[in-house]
Amino acid sequence: MPRYSENSMTRDGAEMARIAAAAAEHGVHVVLGFSERAGGSLYMSQAFVDDTGRVLSVRRKLKPTHVERSVFGEGDGSDLQVHDTKLGRLGALNCWEHFQPLTKYTMYSLGEQIHVGSWPSFSVYRGGAKALGPEVNTAASLVYAVEGQTFVLAPCGVVGAAAHEVFCDDDVKKQLLLQGGGFARIYGPEGSELAAPLAETEEGLLFADLDFSLIAIAKSAGDPVGHYSRPDVFRLQVNRAATPRIVHSGVERPEPEFEDVDLVTADGA
Repeated sequence: MPRYSENSMTRDGAEMARIAAAAAEHGVHVVLGFSERAGGSLYMSQAFVDDTGRVLSVRRKLKPTHVERSVFGEGDGSDLQVHDTKLGRLGALNCWEHFQPLTKYTMYSLGEQIHVGSWPSFSVYRGGAKALGPEVNTAASLVYAVEGQTFVLAPCGVVGAAAHEVFCDDDVKKQLLLQGGGFARIYGPEGSELAAPLAETEEGLLFADLDFSLIAIAKSAGDPVGHYSRPDVFRLQVNRAATPRIVHSGVERPEPEFEDVDLVTADGA
């Protein structure tokens, strides 16, 4: 744990500055998933960086999943964000946040046009836990695209030989964490797959041209936060306020006010 914490980034540290500088140098937008260190706590975070190298924001996963809660803290309502960028209205969620119906519904209501769904490698417990495998989780990205009528970019981690060396010190662990697990996808708002997938052991980039007219076509069929909703039956109340752990109340004591007086020394000068 100490090693993991030491290698976790801060949102305003030298590592983030290097990533922002690279985004500016190459004129690209970046949505980066990372382990964020803040004080003595860690958070599962995503940073938004625009093509000028400006860090637009950093959001935290609202609720770490299962055993993640033994390592990571929680975000709050302010982390439900969509940003206006040159590419369009850009939002993001982390991993199994894509199985949280109310979280998804809130994001749909914010008018996403491009959604980044950050996923880990789908190589853990591949033999038995189907819920952690590529079939279920790529399906979650596809459903998000169709349900929210948005383009979904779904990057995915890849476990290689170096990760095996760090995390797997016996054959049993090597079977629990297989090499590969990369299943990155790009989906259109009507369910089309827009990029040829890579092999699951291959690191690389997927490219797609996004035709935003597809969003209007998809929403004409079913907009779940618009004409395809029933607010007389169902409503969602969302608290998007930040909830800091520490709030300093009160005001500083003002400096005392003095009247102008003539100072007279003991000798009357």
